[in-house]
Amino acid sequence: MENCIFCRIVEKEIPATIVYEDDFVIAFRDLNPQAPEHILVIPRKHVPRIETLDPEDALLMGKVIVAAKRIAEGLGMKHGYRLVFNNGPDAGQEVEHVHLHLMGGRKFSWPAG
Repeated sequence: MENCIFCRIVEKEIPATIVYEDDFVIAFRDLNPQAPEHILVIPRKHVPRIETLDPEDALLMGKVIVAAKRIAEGLGMKHGYRLVFNNGPDAGQEVEHVHLHLMGGRKFSWPAG
């Protein structure tokens, strides 16, 4: 999608602090971090929202979660971390490209808010 900021990051048209990438996933630091470590993990494929996922995207989304695990390990998040998908405006999704928030480096409370 030409107007999607995350697709433009995937295409390296917009700079980002990339912490991980492979053939299916790219991850970069959030510009508005909500924790000491706040990484956005996204599929390279443009998928606007969870409800627009196709059944064949199940493996891709698994790759997103496994990438988050690897990143957390690499950043030394030994005491835990939070993984969050926001889906739609009522949930706080600001960019219409599925993305996983990986947050760590501090203790979190519950409920999340």
